[in-house]
Amino acid sequence: MKKIFITLILSLCLIGFLSPALVMSATFIQVKGSDTEVNVVQRMAENFMKKNPKVSIAVTGGGSGVGIAAIINRTTDLANSSRPMKSSEINQAKANKVNPIGVAFAVDGLSVIINAKNTLKSLTVDQIGQIYRGELTNWKQVGGPDQPITLYGRQPNSGTFVFFREGVVRGDYANKMNQMNGNAQILEAVKKDAGGIGYVGIGYVVDDQGKIASGIQVLDIAKDSRSKAFSPLKLDNILSGDYPITRPLYQYFDGNNRAKVEAFIKYELSPEGVAIIQKDGFYPLTDQWKKHNAQFKF
Repeated sequence: MKKIFITLILSLCLIGFLSPALVMSATFIQVKGSDTEVNVVQRMAENFMKKNPKVSIAVTGGGSGVGIAAIINRTTDLANSSRPMKSSEINQAKANKVNPIGVAFAVDGLSVIINAKNTLKSLTVDQIGQIYRGELTNWKQVGGPDQPITLYGRQPNSGTFVFFREGVVRGDYANKMNQMNGNAQILEAVKKDAGGIGYVGIGYVVDDQGKIASGIQVLDIAKDSRSKAFSPLKLDNILSGDYPITRPLYQYFDGNNRAKVEAFIKYELSPEGVAIIQKDGFYPLTDQWKKHNAQFKF
């Protein structure tokens, strides 16, 4: 019995000694950030892990601001961000000895959605800005039904909130805008509100068959009152630049930590990754963003 007891103790000690080494033999990648990107990146991570069983990837949302803060503070390996890092954020990162590199992996045709009962079909970028600034408050002012407009948007930690404010609203959001936690929440709110309007990533308005979510319609958007309105639902409109509200979807990493994340990023940019991106409703990179990535050898 004494021999058995000693053998058991030695075995437990050996296991305890080896466990850290066993843990370190596997690669764990933490991804945080953009709500717009979280679903598509999760799907690519799942496929990548099937092919690479020694790699574990955890993907969480919270907003682009959360992901960027995590990169700056070294609490994530990849930051999903639907907006570029600000110069002040880059300076904070460098002050913390982080070398932030942003790779674009997909293009989003940011979509303006309204309730399916609304008869309106299109808006100009300026009209959307006026609506979200609170200058237009009834749908009849833009050719729709005589009904008050209800605004739905994102919270300030969202990259989409920032992108839409700077590129479309071009001013401050109206105080009456309902700030929602994510794209899915905006979608559900507009479905239930006949006077609602919201903005969401294109991947949230179509399923993997390209079918539009029930209860909403996606507006065609024109650059200005003299231009034709285009839909974000057609790839040609995105690649040609005719649809005016497009943006790249980024992932930021610390250049000092490149070896850990490089294989996964390259997978996302591979034909297999692009197929997942398109199945999720987003679009492949244009030549402009491929050139952007080329400077980082991706």
